Amino acid sequence: MALCRFSAFFLIHICLLLTSSSAEDPSVTYDFEVSYITASPLGVPQQVIAINGKFPGPTINVTTNNNVVVNVRNKLDESLLMHWSGVQQRRSSWQDGLPGTNCPIPSKWNWTYQFQVKDQIGSFFYFPSLHMQRASGGYGSFIINNRPIIPIPFDTPHGEIVILIGDWYKRNHTALRKALDEGKDLGMPDGVLINGKGPYQYNTTLVPDGIDYETIEVHPGKTYRLRVHNVGTSTSLNFRIQNHNLLLAESEGSYTVQQNYTSLDIHVGQSYSFLVTMDQNASSDYYIVASARFVNESQWKRVTGVAILHYTNSKGKAKGPIPDGPNDEFDKTFSMNQARSIRWNVSASGARPNPQGSFRYGSINVTEIYVLKNKPPVKINGKTRTALSGISFVNPSTPIRLADQFKVKGVYKLGFPSKPLEVPPKMETSVINGTYRGFMEVILQNNDTKMQSYHMSGYAFFVVGMDYGEWTENSRGTYNKWDGIARSTVQVYPGAWTAILVSLDNVGVWNLRTENLDSWYLGQETYVRVVNPEATNKTEMPMPDNALFCGALSHLQKPQDISSFAASIMGDRSKLFFTLLMIAYAVMCIFS
Repeated sequence: MALCRFSAFFLIHICLLLTSSSAEDPSVTYDFEVSYITASPLGVPQQVIAINGKFPGPTINVTTNNNVVVNVRNKLDESLLMHWSGVQQRRSSWQDGLPGTNCPIPSKWNWTYQFQVKDQIGSFFYFPSLHMQRASGGYGSFIINNRPIIPIPFDTPHGEIVILIGDWYKRNHTALRKALDEGKDLGMPDGVLINGKGPYQYNTTLVPDGIDYETIEVHPGKTYRLRVHNVGTSTSLNFRIQNHNLLLAESEGSYTVQQNYTSLDIHVGQSYSFLVTMDQNASSDYYIVASARFVNESQWKRVTGVAILHYTNSKGKAKGPIPDGPNDEFDKTFSMNQARSIRWNVSASGARPNPQGSFRYGSINVTEIYVLKNKPPVKINGKTRTALSGISFVNPSTPIRLADQFKVKGVYKLGFPSKPLEVPPKMETSVINGTYRGFMEVILQNNDTKMQSYHMSGYAFFVVGMDYGEWTENSRGTYNKWDGIARSTVQVYPGAWTAILVSLDNVGVWNLRTENLDSWYLGQETYVRVVNPEATNKTEMPMPDNALFCGALSHLQKPQDISSFAASIMGDRSKLFFTLLMIAYAVMCIFS
């Protein structure tokens, strides 16, 4: 009996340790079954990628420092990776869900992502990163809320509304991929979706009958936070709400200086938060519009998404023409000046109590400079390809991070040029060698006729300048070194440049790519490899136990190894079950 009671008190102590260790940073678990369904967002039945049978997928809603567990079951007929765009994966590029860091999840297999949203807040989204699958769906919003002890720099809204906008083709991603493989352009999209639905029939010529459209219901007089993401294939969209102002408040994890816009250009891969007050009369519903930009807009009128803003006391349907977008066909500076007006709120607290502006990026010495130039697609070895600075990236069969871990030679080169090559472009796996704790300046030069937007995994970078023409060293005189917005995706206008600064304090292998799916698929990307010369788990997490193996390391992969899925499902649940079981045993011993 004495031994039983001793065991009981010992077990209670262990259980308290288990529960207290997880209480500090709670875990949030999601189960994703990724499969095809048939849907008709533009009135024509087509194959789309759904999560848990829904398109778009569920919103991941977490709080700063939460541990996130996502169990993914791949029911597609091809391999899959899920990427958490804008989530920095501090110390853990193993979880980034890109081919440079992860082996794909084979068809019919399961795999579990486990990562912490360390020191982040803001609006992001997730999507499947292989095979142009995002063009068929599989995406959803990813929200990281402030901890209760950190105040947000505006009154708490009455509610939050997620709006996913993006251009859309009636052809699925495999057909689009085939067109690119054959050297063809994707052509004009068939429309724009808002939350996975087609346009409201605002015009009987442009919009056919029978299309299901999105309706967002709101209460009059209340203020809502709208989190808007451009999850499309390649088209910049102008977002606006009829007769309502958009008060910009946050962008991809940074609180902004709050200012009103009647409309804002949102480029592929970008996310914004707006505060919108429902201050109009309720005589009718109002249009929510996302229309194509930086194209021949007179020919692209069908590439317009229209949803309905419905007041609870509305007296009628929306009618008449949709509100006009910017009238700047002959003024290429309007949109760029709008982009320059988006500033960092240096006095607001982000994920930590200290003000965002306490990181004085403008006073840090730059340690490395890269000028990355893209041009229109070219032929390389008879294939249509895109490139950065003359390098068309080829994803290796063995992921870069995995090759480093197992010291596999010949997988990639570290010689990515710091300036564009003055030789014919070539295809290779060339990687930027970033210096740990260095401060990198990257100039993105777009010498194509199409708008580009660029994303960097693992970091929020500072957007310090943009202008038309060719960047020169004298361009630094125009840099904003005080309150340039920190974000993870930035636009680069046709025939223009954008300059960013990034502090390389996150060890790992990080993707730097165009977000335009066609250009990305054809090779317009690279990776930045950041290594701490001192091996320590304090700057990088160890390789996860459930890591998949492929390429030169395929022999290490157990056949049909799906045990990680079951193990991760147990994860915190098994801890809880074990704790309850031990407490029950302890109580039985004490009172027996």
